[in-house]
Order: sequence, then structure tokens, then C-alpha cells
Amino acid sequence: MLPTNNSRRILVGEDELEVRAYLEMAVKCLGYSVEMAQDGDEVLSCLQSSATPPDAVLLDLMMPNRDGIETLKEIRRTHSSLPVIVVSGAFSTMNVVAAMKNGATDFLCKPVVHEDLQKAIARALDLRGGSNFPPYPSVEKTTAPTTSAFVGSNPRMREIQSLANQIGWSEAPVLVQGETGSGKEVIAREFHARSPRAKKLFLKLNCAALPSELVESELFGYERGAFTGAFQKKAGMFEMADGGTILLDEIGDMDVRLQAKLLQVLQDHQFQRIGGKDIVKVDVRIMAATHRDLEAAIADRTFREDLYYRLNVINIHIPPLRERGQDILPMAEYLMKRHAAPGAPMPVITPDLKRTMMTYHWPGNVRELENVVRKLLILGDADLIARELQGKTTRRALIASARSENVARPTSAEYAVSDSPILEQVTKAKHQAETEAILAALNATRWNRKQAASLLKVDYKALLYKMKKLGVESGPGALESPETAGPPQTMVGGGR
Repeated sequence: MLPTNNSRRILVGEDELEVRAYLEMAVKCLGYSVEMAQDGDEVLSCLQSSATPPDAVLLDLMMPNRDGIETLKEIRRTHSSLPVIVVSGAFSTMNVVAAMKNGATDFLCKPVVHEDLQKAIARALDLRGGSNFPPYPSVEKTTAPTTSAFVGSNPRMREIQSLANQIGWSEAPVLVQGETGSGKEVIAREFHARSPRAKKLFLKLNCAALPSELVESELFGYERGAFTGAFQKKAGMFEMADGGTILLDEIGDMDVRLQAKLLQVLQDHQFQRIGGKDIVKVDVRIMAATHRDLEAAIADRTFREDLYYRLNVINIHIPPLRERGQDILPMAEYLMKRHAAPGAPMPVITPDLKRTMMTYHWPGNVRELENVVRKLLILGDADLIARELQGKTTRRALIASARSENVARPTSAEYAVSDSPILEQVTKAKHQAETEAILAALNATRWNRKQAASLLKVDYKALLYKMKKLGVESGPGALESPETAGPPQTMVGGGR
């Protein structure tokens, strides 16, 4: 049985029968009620005849009688705040720009991917609910969290939110630094949402995901015949985002030659397309994000110092999730509500899972937490999620132990003059790490040693040998069968 939420209604305008049937089914599967229209005139008729407008509109770009752009213009005239998601199979820069300039909330390409549709509708409904902040400093600002970035009470995140409220309206470049998955793009979008450019395009380019030649063409565009395969002129992101914002994600991986060209655009607000001679003038706010230490990259001559100081006007450093312990559980609750299907029952975060989440290292930061929450929503098994996180903690401890064993060993002469208490401390620390890893695996599997060996990815006999060597004993009351699970009566941890 599909979850339903009749209070959320989506109006779909699509002329192709098969696509219309798919969109109707997909929207219903997401838990929304849906109203269908087969062209622009029928979309407008539905809006005029309805006592209450829909919560969002999915609008095909190419339709008979009245196309998507004309329909969008009329919607904006009569329903200025209604979110409209434009859908088109004819993707081009001109289509995106035309849709956004006429007030589209989002743009999706056919064939529409279900996950992209879900995210686009969620963003549209957030917008409908008033999550956009006032863009000008003269307007009173709210401190209510609009994204997972500002959920919780971490003092550093409160400072970042306050900074976004105070100076988000400015035109100054922003440099966001932090570990992978910590929420750098989310913070950049928050600054954009609080700026006078909020209703203009926000475009992102991952500098690490593409070769430098493609990064250049994506940013600056090219003229017809500029290189093999350039059959027609293409506008780059700087032209598309004119009046808006560009986020250069992982800018620390940008080629040094491109850094020089980017610096020129930041200084002069103009550039030339690849293979072109005409000067293109643009008004774009640049934001940059990276997980790298740019000052170290400057010392290594892989990042330009002048570009660094040009970008580093407003510097935001996002702390990793493991340093924001008080935010983990509130953030998990927020993400669960955000990703749950409308009307669907919410799984319970059990005390065991809460403890595990609070002690887990979260190397993937907020992105990893979001993945864990989505998995919990799908499986509904909090104990399984807890065991998986405990298993990851165990493997992390084992890796750390293995690395300590690979430390260069001293020569016989060095042994002779070495301080033996130091060697004993190193050995003791290694044994302690191994003991903790084994105990964590045993506890995660309710002391089923066969399952613990599988979790640790070691041979069963090797685990028994290691347990005996380290003094990790099951106690006199435990059964000997490796398939039998049961907590020990005594647990002795130690090393020799």
C-alpha cells in the first residue's frame, strides 16, 4: 500500500501519453495526490478552476497550443509564489536559462530519474513552505534551520548560521573548507539563498570530477570549430549564471593554468570563450569549496597564492561531524523526517542505535549520516544498522592496529640501546587495540565467534588463537559451538 498525503497536491502538465502515465505513477508513488493536464491551456484552466492551488507544478517545456515557457509566464502572472518544475527532453543551455529567467523553480531532463524527481519536488515544497530566507539585510531574518547544516546546537555551526544571516546578502566571495561530506555545498547554497541573487541560478562544478579541458569548456564555453567535436557554439556556466552564483567545488584540484584564467575573470568580470575573440562580460558571484589545505598547496606550488587571497574574503570552516556530537541525533531525526515518504510510519531509533551513532567516527560526515538514515527508512531495522556501524568501528580499529605493526622496526643495534619500557608500551597499545576490536565484534554478534570472525574478515581458527593469546575468554558458562550465540559470563581483556 502506497503512502498518501492528500494535503500535498502536484499538477502535472505533459502532452506525451507515455510520459504522462509515468509521471502520474511516479508522483503517486512518492505519496502525493496528482492532477493531470495534457497541455498548457489545460494547466492554466486547472489553476483557474481550483479553489486552492496545487503545492507545485510539473510542466513540460514542449507542448501543443501553449508551450511551457508561455504557460510558465502566465503562471507567474497569476500565481507568483507557486513552485514550477520544468521538464524537457530537449536539454540545452538556452532552455535552462529561459526557464529559470521566467521563474522556474527547477529543471529536469527527460527521461526523468525517479530520485531526481523526488528531490526536485522536495525542494519545491520546501520553497512553498517558506524555507527561503529574506535576501536583504533590511528585512528581519529568521534563525530557523532550513537544512541539516543548522540542525542542533553546535556553537561553531551557530556561528556559521549567524554569519550567513549577517553577510549572506553581500557580494563577497566565499571559501568553504571542510572534510568530504561535511556539508560544504549546503552552506554555499545557504549563502546564495540569503543574497540578492537568490532568485537567479546557482550552478555547481566539481573541479575534481572532470579533466582540466572539460572544466575549462564547462566554465567558459566554446565557439563552433574551437576543437574536434565542437559542432556548435556552447555557452559556459559563467554565461548561464549571469546575475547568479557559481560554486567551484573541490577548487583545490583545479589545474594551475585554469586558476590563472579564473583569477582574470574574478578581477575583470569578463572572459573569452574557447576559440573565440569576443569579450563576454558577466556578473557572477563566485563561491569555492575544498577539503584540501590550500595554504599547503600554495607552498607546494599547486595553488596560486593570488587566487587564494581573491577567494578567501569570507572563510567558512565546517567542523567534521565527529566534533559535533550534540548534533548527531537531532540531525538524524531531521533527515528522517525529510526523507520519509509522506504518511509513512517512522522507524524508531533505538537506544542501542543511539549509543552506536554517538560513538561512531563518521568518516563520511553528514553525507554518511544521511545514507544511514535513508537505509533505516528502507529497512526499518535499527538493530541491523547498529551492528553495521559497530562492524565498521571494529574494522577501523583493526586497520589502525595493522598500521601500527607496519611501523619500521629498529635494528639489532638499536634494540641494544633502546629503552625497553617504550617498546613495552608500544606492544601493550597494539594488544589493547586488537582486544578492543575483537570485543567489539563479539559484542556486535552476541558473542557468536563464527559470526565475529566473518565480521572481522579473519579465519575462525585465527580468531580463536588471537582470543587465547590476548586473554579474551568466553567464560565457563559459554557454549563451545561456534554457531551458538550468547553473551559471556566473564570477559577478560588483556595482552602479554
